[in-house]
Amino acid sequence: MNTSSTSPWSCGASHRSGPFPKRSLEIGAIVVGFIYWWPIAVAYVAWKIAGYPALSQMKEFANSGSFSFAGGNGPSRFARAFEAAKGSTGAGAASGNWAFEEYRRAELERLEARRRALQEESRAFAEFVEELKRAKDREQFDAFMAKRRSEGGGPTLNA
Repeated sequence: MNTSSTSPWSCGASHRSGPFPKRSLEIGAIVVGFIYWWPIAVAYVAWKIAGYPALSQMKEFANSGSFSFAGGNGPSRFARAFEAAKGSTGAGAASGNWAFEEYRRAELERLEARRRALQEESRAFAEFVEELKRAKDREQFDAFMAKRRSEGGGPTLNA
């Protein structure tokens, strides 16, 4: 049995879990970390699970955009997918199939035309509703004025 492994948990000792003092100090540090400030303990456990990557490797991973909580590092994955669907020159935009690209372009144009038509219908309906409100207000005002006139006159000033 070969005890010299490249695993981060093997320290060259004959013990399966590494030398006792180091392992117990790590476990104690994790427990104390969870007691006093849990984010540090979670970060340490994640670092151990990842196999003790070097700081430069973690920076490369963070800058590669491989994870979604990178906060402000370029467009979101949804924005990138939308740009790719529109046929931009971004990575993954072209499928390599001319017929599919033509179909996709035609469908996107059709959808954009339909979106513009729906937007125009929405604007026209909003105008229609506004006109109905104005007509109703005018009708209510005319009814109020007719009632005031029938009751005996115009405005009175009480001074």
